[in-house]
Amino acid sequence: MSAELSQWFAAVFSHPDLPGALAIAAKTTLIYLFLVLGLRLLGKRELGQMSIYDLVLVIVIANSVQNAMVGQDTTLLGGLISAFTLLIVNRILTRLILNRPGIRHWLIGQPVLVVREGHFLNDVMQREGLTSEHVFAAMREHGLDDIALVQMAVLEIDGSISIVPQNSQVHRSQRRFRGMRVV
Repeated sequence: MSAELSQWFAAVFSHPDLPGALAIAAKTTLIYLFLVLGLRLLGKRELGQMSIYDLVLVIVIANSVQNAMVGQDTTLLGGLISAFTLLIVNRILTRLILNRPGIRHWLIGQPVLVVREGHFLNDVMQREGLTSEHVFAAMREHGLDDIALVQMAVLEIDGSISIVPQNSQVHRSQRRFRGMRVV
């Protein structure tokens, strides 16, 4: 095998030692959990209605934490350890959310009423980081142009806004939804 090919294989397949690999996994886990909590604190609006500055924030955060996760390690295995750790921690968190109502409630939240009988619930909207323009945009999607025509508007857990017009019939569903906050 030529010296150049040998050097290439050494560069591609170099790897951190065991303590280095464990440090990468630990730092990646801590950063993932920090970001999940931080993004949760931003509120539901951030999920469904990401603006250009929200996108820039996500890109810059990704760039800023990359070095903190793998440090000076530029090996293929170091990057794979970090990616694998992210996948595993995400899977564990997803399982916890599915199986633990308290964690699901805290991390995902619940739907929130933001308009009732044609009136904005301003204190709720402010707490959720929602403006009247967000609600008006959702109303236009439903062909409505006056807040008085809205029986209720709900900020859903995915950040979208559901609109129920004043003249619509509300049908009771077989599904039971618990925990919607009504202010």
